[in-house]
Amino acid sequence: MKKEIKNPFPDGNCFFCGINNKFGLKLKFYWDGEKKEASTEYLPANHFTGQGNILHGAIQMGLLDEIMGWTSYAFTEKMAVTSDINVKFLKPTYINGEKISITCQVISKEGPKIKMHAKLFNIKGAVCTTAEGSYHLLSSEKYRDSIQ
Repeated sequence: MKKEIKNPFPDGNCFFCGINNKFGLKLKFYWDGEKKEASTEYLPANHFTGQGNILHGAIQMGLLDEIMGWTSYAFTEKMAVTSDINVKFLKPTYINGEKISITCQVISKEGPKIKMHAKLFNIKGAVCTTAEGSYHLLSSEKYRDSIQ
């Protein structure tokens, strides 16, 4: 069963999820404990066009990176930072007035390292872009120090 993940960021300024960022996407993320999967949806905005009516690759990468961060938080209740990310663009993600969905699952966790796999789907359920990433979990003290 999916439930919304409470936003742990105190200032609300994150471009992807911050409620106080006037230019941000204000995404909400959900955790399915049975599937061990995080998810979100986004209606691509025209000003994020790359070529033609294709969603810019940097925005796609950002969406995949963001959901991996939220997945690590939902899975461990700790903040994490990206160590590496490998993105594969399989087919165009169009800006056509239809929502896209993004999901992510944990592959493994060893000590402070967590590896994940994320997918970006078009409205028809086709996988357009994938990413695998390694993230480093931060202690509460280290996270607190990093945002000051």
